[in-house]
Amino acid sequence: MEDRKLQERAREAVGHFDLPGEPGIPCPWGSGHINDTYLVEGEHRYILQRMNRKIFTKPLEVMENIIGVTSFLKEKIKKAGGDEMRETMTVIYTKDHEPAYRDEHGDFWRMYYMIEDAVSYDQVESEQDFYESALAFGNFQQLLSDYPAETLHVTIPGFHDTKARYEVFQHAVKQDICGRAKDVEEEICFYLKRKETAEYLGSLLAEGQLPLRVTHNDTKLNNIMMDKKTGKGICVIDLDTVMPGLAAHDFGDAIRFGASTGAEDEKDLSKISCDMHLFELYTRGFLKGCQGSLTKMEQMLLPMGAKVMTYECGMRFLTDYLQGDTYFKIHREGQNLDRCRTQMKLVADMEDKWQEMERIVQECHSLL
Repeated sequence: MEDRKLQERAREAVGHFDLPGEPGIPCPWGSGHINDTYLVEGEHRYILQRMNRKIFTKPLEVMENIIGVTSFLKEKIKKAGGDEMRETMTVIYTKDHEPAYRDEHGDFWRMYYMIEDAVSYDQVESEQDFYESALAFGNFQQLLSDYPAETLHVTIPGFHDTKARYEVFQHAVKQDICGRAKDVEEEICFYLKRKETAEYLGSLLAEGQLPLRVTHNDTKLNNIMMDKKTGKGICVIDLDTVMPGLAAHDFGDAIRFGASTGAEDEKDLSKISCDMHLFELYTRGFLKGCQGSLTKMEQMLLPMGAKVMTYECGMRFLTDYLQGDTYFKIHREGQNLDRCRTQMKLVADMEDKWQEMERIVQECHSLL
C-alpha cells in the first residue's frame, strides 16, 4: 500500500518537470538504498528520484553542488570533443526552472536524463571493471582539479573528519550505553592505539600541505556507468556526496571495498586481506586518470588514504555496535561487530604490507 502511494506521488511529481511530449508512468528502478529511484519513459528515458531528507537535510544545497559540478564538467567535455550527455549527468529543471520539485509532503524530487547504452555493476565482475572504475574516478579528479572546491556546500558535515569520528568513538566507549564494551576490549584497544591514524591526513590539510579537492566520497564500482560496447567507464554518477575533501579519501575508500578479498561482514577473518594485485591495478588506473593533476605528496599518501578510510569505517562500525546498532542496518546479531573486525584485519594487513604498497605507488608514479 505504501509503495503504491509513493508511486502515485512519483507520477504527480513527473508532471512538474519540463519534459517534451507525454511521459510514461514512473517504474521503480535500480538497487540504491538511499533515494527512491524511478525510470520514466517518454521521448527520452529519464531517472526520477525522491531525495532522502533524513540523510540530506538541505536538498537544495545538494542540487547546487551537482549543478555546479556537472555544468563545469560539461564545458570541459565539450572542449575535449566528448559527449556531454553521456560523460556527465544532466539535470532536468522543473517548469518553474527549479532544480527540484517540492511536493505537499515536503519531499524533494529531481530528474536526470538517462545515460543510454551504458550499465553499472554492483559487484566487481572482472579485474578490468575495477581498473575502469579507477580510471574514471581518477579522470573525475583531473577534470575537476581547477574547480574551486571551497565553494561547494558540505552536504554531510564531518563526513570524513576521522579525528572527529575518533572523538565520537571515545565518547561511545565511555558511555557504553548497551554494556557491550567489556566484550570488545581488544577491538576498542586496536582503535585507541592508532589515534595518530585518525589525525594524520586532517593535520596535513590544516597545515596546508595537502590541497582541498572536489571529492566524490562514494567511490564504489556501481557509481560508474560503463559503455555497453567498449566496457569503458564513461560517467561518474551519484553526486549527492560531492564535497570539498581529500583525493586520498576517494582513493582509499575504493581500495577498502574493492581490494578486500572477502565480504565486509565475513566472520572467517582468514579470508580477509588487502589484495596487492588489485591495489596495484587500481593505483595504476587512478593515477593514469588523474593525468598528473595530483601533487607528489598526494600521490605518495595514497597508501595512507587506504589505511585511514579502512580504519575510519571499522571504527564507525564499532561505534555503532557500542551504541546499539542504530545507524548501519543489520540483518543479524553482531553484524556490525563482524564488519568492524574485517576492517581491523585489513588495517593490520596493510600495515604488514606497507613497504610493498609504497613501492607500488612509487612505481606507478614513475610510469606517468
